[in-house]
Amino acid sequence: MDEALKAALSAVQKPGRYTGGEPGCVYKEKEKVSLRFAFCFPDTYEVGMSFLGMKILYEILNAREDIWCERCFMPWVDMRREMQQRGLPLYALESKDPLSEFDVIGFTLQYELSYTNILAMLDLAGLPLLCEERTDDMPIIVAGGPCACNSEPLTDFIDLFMLGEGEIQLPAVCDTIIAGRKAGLSKREILKNCAAIQGVYIPALYDVEYYEDGRVKEIRANEGAPMPIRKAIIEDMNTQPLPQNFVVPMIGAVHDRAQIEVLRGCVRGCRFCQAGFLYRPMRERDAALLSTAGKALCENTGYDEISLTSLSTSDHSDLETLLDDMLDWTQDEHVSMSLPSLRVDNFSQSLVEKISRVRKSGLTFAAEAGTQRLRDVINKNVTWEEIERTCKLAFGAGYTSVKLYFMMGLPTETMEDIEGIAETAQRIVDLYYANPDHPKGKGVQVSISVACFVPKPHTPFQFVPQDKPEVLREKQQHLLHSVKSRKISVSYHDSKTSFLEGVFAKGDRRLGKVLLEAYRRGCAFDGWEEHFLFETWMQVFEDLGVDPSFYVHRAIGLDEVTPWSHMDYGISHDYLVREYKKALDAKTTKPCNRACAGCGANQLLKGGVCFDYSKTVVHQNG
Repeated sequence: MDEALKAALSAVQKPGRYTGGEPGCVYKEKEKVSLRFAFCFPDTYEVGMSFLGMKILYEILNAREDIWCERCFMPWVDMRREMQQRGLPLYALESKDPLSEFDVIGFTLQYELSYTNILAMLDLAGLPLLCEERTDDMPIIVAGGPCACNSEPLTDFIDLFMLGEGEIQLPAVCDTIIAGRKAGLSKREILKNCAAIQGVYIPALYDVEYYEDGRVKEIRANEGAPMPIRKAIIEDMNTQPLPQNFVVPMIGAVHDRAQIEVLRGCVRGCRFCQAGFLYRPMRERDAALLSTAGKALCENTGYDEISLTSLSTSDHSDLETLLDDMLDWTQDEHVSMSLPSLRVDNFSQSLVEKISRVRKSGLTFAAEAGTQRLRDVINKNVTWEEIERTCKLAFGAGYTSVKLYFMMGLPTETMEDIEGIAETAQRIVDLYYANPDHPKGKGVQVSISVACFVPKPHTPFQFVPQDKPEVLREKQQHLLHSVKSRKISVSYHDSKTSFLEGVFAKGDRRLGKVLLEAYRRGCAFDGWEEHFLFETWMQVFEDLGVDPSFYVHRAIGLDEVTPWSHMDYGISHDYLVREYKKALDAKTTKPCNRACAGCGANQLLKGGVCFDYSKTVVHQNG
């Protein structure tokens, strides 16, 4: 290890973030590979090492002899300062080689407030931030993940975006780059060849024209680039092997456990949920495959906890069989099992019994809204009766704590809806004490966590304006005053960070200059409250003559061209408009596995069918 790096590591907290060498790392001889790929997570090691997507793609790329994938994370402020003072370039953990020596640098876009960290990482690597300033011998910068669904604010900095599912897309991009480099092609020629891969978006091949009032007038594709760009999709998840080896972090990750993805997508159609629309249609893995892979993963990594992850784990059509299969070995191996994303409307007696055998901590449910009217507006398809039944089952099984997730600032929301959040929590407290068999001497704890609603692209609520920060703060105070019991705790998100998240979620290419200037004035780690410089951001907007309210506080016309109109995730514009209008009338739409609402996602499948409706779909309430 370089002496300067050793000195830097001795001067920072948590040097284990930067040393590499963890169990499960992959090492190769760099002279024997055709392409070196740096997978960059634009946040801290602990956050990035919790991300299942990195683990999946790390294993897929490193399974190939001709590619070496390494990892890199955003250094925390102390290490960043040490690197800058000592002239240390940002490096990959496995080889310790500078990122500038790699063929491809790939960023995952999980959160809009990590965008300044992308610029910081490129800067630490000694690379020009702007695409137009990077020469052909420099790494190609690529990005994927959910925020790629509106890539426009980052088009000045990223050469290539991947829309959709990277397991099949990223290897194809790597192959095209390898072939292009061997043929001596320029970067632009290589990128043009990559544009032929489904879901690949090369911003340099598109022009955007604006009206005088700031709205997008037209998006044009050039040089044969696709229009629109249709996301890449894995039709059958059983064809994609689950990871059986993880890099086990040296220091505790935020979610430091084994993870297996039981299904992808969601049937629910909650109108606020961007992920639920981006990953349509729902595709699940066979129970036997999941159990076998989960057992191998725990054996290979030594983890004693495994999480069954997805957007809606309890919607797996064979969940109870899966739990039975996994209980056969998890109990013998003393492995605990967690099931995030449980739904109150299919939470059964048998399910709570199985969960209680492996893990009895608090239960978490996403109620999202405090009144039935507003739950119907957002298409949550959950009733108070279902919440009541679920809590009774949980309390009967000995649970004493419930965490409820809500959102604030939803379309059509009133102060009565805010009061409904407190009332829902109070009714759950009352349910606990109404149970004559509740544990004696033990009280109940109901936690309310309230996020500020941010309208997102590719959802029915993309058309609605976001609540202004002062309105959200008023609603937060009203909620606090509405809670009357000490058994109920309330936490809520900062409305200022939600404002900036909304700006970049629905922003266009003109935000690139804002992002660059904010970074130059010291903005980084914007998702961390102690480092978020809201006033600096507002000053940058003012100095550059960009009105952030244009992006978040303005209703988008139903026929308006949006910055993301050329990005096709399989959901038709007509469907989004229909769902938006139904929301205003508080009318619900059934989950996809019970009736097809014609969203258009079936066109992504060669067979053209998401579900076989001739078969009975198991559902607890109909």
